[in-house]
Amino acid sequence: MSSASEVQSLAMKLPRRSRLKLASELLHSLAPATTPDEILDEAARRDAEIETSKVKPLNESTFWRGVARRRNRS
Repeated sequence: MSSASEVQSLAMKLPRRSRLKLASELLHSLAPATTPDEILDEAARRDAEIETSKVKPLNESTFWRGVARRRNRS
């Protein structure tokens, strides 16, 4: 069997449309990291932290600046 780097090298030679299809199939083959119940539990926990003033919510512009900063690091 080929190593991941060999597979990646071959995949990068595919046309864009084929790479998109391959990427989609690979992503769909992965199990979700969390269940819907875990996501809702986390949302409820975070909401409670905001309601009790344990944490301060971000305004929209601060949130998007953080997203841009993280995107630029990768």
